[in-house]
Amino acid sequence: MFELFKAGGPLMWIILLCSLVALTIIFERLLTLRTKQVAPASLRKQILELANSGKVTPEKIEVVRSHSPLGAVFAGGLDNIQYGPEAMREGLEETGKQVVHKLGRYLNTLGTIASITPLIGLLGTVIGMIKVFTAITASGVGDPTVLSGGISEALITTAAGLSVGIPCLMFYRHFRGRISELAVILEENALALLDSQKS
Repeated sequence: MFELFKAGGPLMWIILLCSLVALTIIFERLLTLRTKQVAPASLRKQILELANSGKVTPEKIEVVRSHSPLGAVFAGGLDNIQYGPEAMREGLEETGKQVVHKLGRYLNTLGTIASITPLIGLLGTVIGMIKVFTAITASGVGDPTVLSGGISEALITTAAGLSVGIPCLMFYRHFRGRISELAVILEENALALLDSQKS
């Protein structure tokens, strides 16, 4: 396996580094973007009870804020509970935007890796073919072993670049869709808090 890696040339190290960064991001986002992690089911009921009890204090709001991303959204509304529903709406919207932005953390990096690794593989292909043509110029086409090094480098880097880029693109799209779903859940919960104060 390492021989195959070495045969791909120096660009294989860049592709390997990209794959390690991508794997780290993928595992971190898989753990972070779980529904129970972002929007725990039991929190909504607790917050509605707290808001309706009239016992909202800055200390309780800070506890809610540090609980989860949904807790941070609720805290944005609770900060303005004494100023009425319209002020609460503004707080919920502003905090919601910030939370959704944080949920997309590292995804630009993952998207960049998905885009550049096939291009790095293509660059390896070009370099490998240049070596082939240089070898042909120097010694002709009579010795196939002279040509095989450049051709194998060209094919290995292309395959490696695509092998990293394709899964990265799949996960990038998956996480983007997941964040959209979670944004809807956060919005539903925020509206529930807002409606409880209007009635």
